[in-house]
Amino acid sequence: MKNQTIVSFFLLMEFSKERHLQLLHFFLFFILYLATATANLFIISAVAFDHQLHSPMYLFLVNLAVQDLGIVSVIVPKSMINSVMNTRHISYFGCIAQVFIFVCFEASEFSLLTVMAYDRYVAICHPLHYELVMNWKACTKIVIMVWVTSLLYAMLHTSGIFSTPFCSNVVNHFFCEIPYLLKLSCSGFNLTETGVIILSIIVILGCFIFIIVSYTLIFQAVLSIPSVKGRQKSFSTCLPHLIVFSIFLVPSCLAYLKPPSNISSYLDFSLTALYSLLPPLFNPIIYSIRNKNINSILTKLLRF
Repeated sequence: MKNQTIVSFFLLMEFSKERHLQLLHFFLFFILYLATATANLFIISAVAFDHQLHSPMYLFLVNLAVQDLGIVSVIVPKSMINSVMNTRHISYFGCIAQVFIFVCFEASEFSLLTVMAYDRYVAICHPLHYELVMNWKACTKIVIMVWVTSLLYAMLHTSGIFSTPFCSNVVNHFFCEIPYLLKLSCSGFNLTETGVIILSIIVILGCFIFIIVSYTLIFQAVLSIPSVKGRQKSFSTCLPHLIVFSIFLVPSCLAYLKPPSNISSYLDFSLTALYSLLPPLFNPIIYSIRNKNINSILTKLLRF
């Protein structure tokens, strides 16, 4: 049996022992973080300053931008600081906070993307009932429910992970990623974490099926539109959400289905970057490119 270790801190993955490569990592992460923060803050500012964008759909976009900003803010700055200071350390409670906040934002984003699929379904399949179904009161309740359930889920997940002793404090990743923390556990999965994982699989499959069914009905409705222009307009409203959801879901599944390795690998880093770092950067770009209202407001803000 492995000896239990009293862990007061964790050692994260070191990108390189070469000082110039550490500084290169800091510079690249700084550019990524700056671009992501700027893009999402632009979306938040555009919706906040223009009353024409005060609608349920843009309420979802603002929350998506907040979630994206939160995801990168909880993992990128710490990695940048470690590179500059030539260290790998993260405190035990810092790791707990990182896991809790990261899981909360990731879960809320996945839930919100599911809600946005329903929003597109109502808008295209039942346009006459859209304002009745997706009104401000209903959407506000939905957003509150998304955040509350995500907080509870993050609490359960975090408590399940850190309620067991660790046999090592070396995390083979650049932040406290769940599969790599579970691999350090001396006793494997406890009852709480096993229940949370089973619940997660059920919820993810349910949301995925819900989105597939929603878009099947949407495509059927769009194909029944007689005019080509009408079909193109309807498809254009769904395309950004489909792209964003695909960018988020596919790399996430690959990262979590792949068994965590004992040795740090660039494949593990690449998969994690694909689902945790790139979507927050591309989401605001994808939504703003195909949205004339946001583009016009952003142009005014930039000129100002």
